[in-house]
Formats: sequence, structure tokens, C-alpha cells
Amino acid sequence: MITTIRHALPALLAPLMLLGFALPSHADVAFKSITSPGGITAGMVEDYTVPIVTIAFAFQGGAAQDPDDKVGLASLMSSLLDEGAGDLDSNAFQTRLDDVGLEMGFSANFDSFTGFARMLADQRDDATELLALAVNEPRFDQSAIDRMRAQVLAGLASRSQDPGYAAGRMWNEALFGTHPYARPQEGTATSLPGITADDLRQFHKALFARGNLKIGIVGALDEEAAGKMIDAIFGALPAEPQLSEIPPAKLSFGQNVAVDYPLPQTSINLAYPGIRESDPDFFAAYVMSEMLAGDSLLSELNREVREKRGLSYGVSGGLVNLDQADALTIGTSTRPDQSVEAIEVIKATIATMTEDGPDPAALERTKRYLVGAYPINQLRSSVAIATTMVVQQLLDLPIDYVEERQKQIEAVTGEDIKRVAQRIFSTEPSLLQVGPGAEQAEAATP
Repeated sequence: MITTIRHALPALLAPLMLLGFALPSHADVAFKSITSPGGITAGMVEDYTVPIVTIAFAFQGGAAQDPDDKVGLASLMSSLLDEGAGDLDSNAFQTRLDDVGLEMGFSANFDSFTGFARMLADQRDDATELLALAVNEPRFDQSAIDRMRAQVLAGLASRSQDPGYAAGRMWNEALFGTHPYARPQEGTATSLPGITADDLRQFHKALFARGNLKIGIVGALDEEAAGKMIDAIFGALPAEPQLSEIPPAKLSFGQNVAVDYPLPQTSINLAYPGIRESDPDFFAAYVMSEMLAGDSLLSELNREVREKRGLSYGVSGGLVNLDQADALTIGTSTRPDQSVEAIEVIKATIATMTEDGPDPAALERTKRYLVGAYPINQLRSSVAIATTMVVQQLLDLPIDYVEERQKQIEAVTGEDIKRVAQRIFSTEPSLLQVGPGAEQAEAATP
């Protein structure tokens, strides 16, 4: 199921936050752009608070690049890059990781293939050599492929008993049709067994290149050392990737999807058109979505659905921005006999925002929260900072985006919110209900 990613800048941040370490206050974090001797650009923060170096990177082109009959290829490859490289098999590679004190990880989302590494500054040379092996010379030994594939297939078998997972698949297919975004990133029980070592090697060769590479580096090293490190890891890669063109996704709105499942509660998801970061209305839409269904229990939908009527434990939502699709999603769960009322309240609350605009005090409170939460979430650790720089590059945002973002949020007015609400919510949303009697509830939904 598509989920709100703007708050976390998903795929990159979530698994990495736990591995970072505290840095000075965000006021002391100075982003700068550097270019290696080999001509590779990167974002950098030089900091000697602790003797650690962290690097995050991403190759544009992810699971959407999977061939139709090899769905799960990018995700499977992400699990194999630390399972042997060069002349080191899986056991030898893992032993070497421990010897040099290197942490690394890889993941794939629809639009990019990401990685990170964290190392002690005094072991940077050895750690860089090992990371370069993983990036340039992954082995894709059959034993490692079989082991990692078996883990994924076991997870899929377990999730097959989860009605939420099945409903999420239906939701994506309803919204995206035959677009690659409709496919499960982790693959299927049908597609995964057909993926071979040659498929992985060809995919790696096509995807890993300097031309689609974005890098963020943070820690105890200067620009010269950072440039040499970057070239040592990535300098031998091909100049340009060999990527398939992914067409824009034409999201289908105005659909009702109902799935009957014997669950304690009925889950409700709505999808409206979204707005791209490059759109002049983006920040107004961002603030509005936070006011309606953001992280705070003080959001409009939480107050109306949860606090006033007790229909749900909470409502969440926000903007979803993919390379080829944009949406605004809202989700909650409620008792089966209350689902129709919950949907009515959600739509009525949206209508009030559209017709009357926001409460001025709530607008100011939301803007202060968004300005204050960003450094806490995105600048609180070395991994978070390196990753944030990578995300900014993937989104083609300026190096001073942190400051620009604050100015743009502070400039949003009530009239801006009302205008963008009318723009987004004039489209009838797609609606998914999953739970007992969902099909009957759908028939009764206005």
C-alpha cells in the first residue's frame, strides 16, 4: 500500500535513524557541496565531534526498474551486496566487516536504490576498500541468493495471512493499474524463484553508475579526504546507467474498493490527487495536510474523528511524492458499525477546510511544529544528515534547502491553505475499506 513518505522521506531514513549518533545542534550543521578529483559531486558536513565517518548514497532507479517477470529483483539485490564481494565469500566478507568496524546497509524503493556505511575515522581506508568491493564487485553466489530468497518467500507466506497486506495490494492495483508502482517491491511467490544470478549481475551493471549517483558524507574528514574516499568507492563505476523509462502513473480516483475480512476493526483509506515539490502550491499543501491528518493528535481529523466522537484511535495522512506519481492519502481504523459515520466525518472536516479555510491559531501552531520538527528528525544524527543530503539531491533541492524550507513554511497563509484545499479536494477520492461487512458499508457510503 502506498504510504505517507514526506514526513520521513521513507526508504532512506527509517532503517537508518537507529544507527546514527548525536551531533551538535542543527545551527552548527553546515551543508556544502564538494566535487571529487574524479568529478563526482556530493553533499558534505565536516564534523570532528566524534571520530566517525558516515556516507549515504542512492542510485536513481529502483524497484520500478524490475522487469515484469522479475518483480522483487531490486529488493533481492539489496539483501545480497553484503553477502560476499570480490574474492570474499559471505562468511569471509562478514568477518572482514567486523575486523574493520564497518556498518553498512542497502535497500530499494520504487525510485532509487540506497545504501549507507558508517566507519571509525582511523579505519577509514580499510572500510572504504571493503565498501568499494560491495559496490563494484558483488558476488551473487548461488548459496547466498537461495538463502536470502528463502527468507523473502517465508515473509511473503506469512503476510499472505494478513488481510491488510492483501488489501494493500488491491489498493495499489486500483490506484496505479498496470504501472510498475502497482507491483509489490519485495516480489511475489511467482516472480522470485525465477530470478537468477545473471539477472542480478545485469541489473547491478545497468543501475550502478556515476551519472545517477547521489552522495552525502558526514564526519571527521576534510574535503580532500572525502573526495578521495568517494572516488575510491564509486570512481570505477560506468559513467551512465542503462535505465528503462518509467512513464507517469495515471492514478485512478473516484473508485470504491471494499474487501470483507473478519477483523476486529475496519480500516479506511482515502486517496486524493497530490502536489509535486516543484509546484508553487507544494508548501501550502504540505502545511494543510499536516493540519488535517499529520503527526499531532491536535490535527483536525484527529480532533473530529477521535476526540469528539470516539470513532477511532487516530487518523493519519499526508502527501505521497514518487517520481512518477503524487497523492494525498488519509487512513484510519474504526468499529465496523461506525465506518460509514467515520467516512462522513472525514469528508465533512475536509469540506470545512475547503470552504472556510484553517483556524488561524491552528495554522500558526502547525507551522511552528513543522519548522521545529525538521531538524529533530532530519538532522539529529550523522546517518540522518547524510541521508537528508542525498534526499535533497534526489529531489533536486538546493544545498540551502533547510533555510529555504523554513521561509516557505512561514510564508503560508490561510488563503493559501483554502486555495490548495479547493484544488486538491475538488476531486472525488478513491476509497478502500477492509473489514467485516465492508461491502455492505461501501453500499451505504455517501
